[in-house]
Amino acid sequence: MSRYLTRMTAINEEEQYLKMLDDRGVTSVRQYRTLEKEVYEDDVYESIETVNHVWKYGDMYWRLANTFYGDSTYWWVIASFNKRPTESHNKIGDTLKIPINLADALQVVE
Repeated sequence: MSRYLTRMTAINEEEQYLKMLDDRGVTSVRQYRTLEKEVYEDDVYESIETVNHVWKYGDMYWRLANTFYGDSTYWWVIASFNKRPTESHNKIGDTLKIPINLADALQVVE
């Protein structure tokens, strides 16, 4: 399930981008709107059962998602739950919390 399926989109045909669009051979660019996300209190996150994972050399979110959820496309759930959007936000030895129940995690990260 793509997290972009429910996002509002806009078509950017602004005059200031005409040269760039022409250079790329397109007439418009589809842009996804930024989600307005409800911010939950820490106790909501703490109520979700997790396992700890110590970040090590070679770790990638997609690999962790594949290991824990059987589906690498849920990498963003782990990133969002830990409030670390990319792998570069982790250092070797950092502890991540991996939500055990994907459905519970999706309640707070979508």
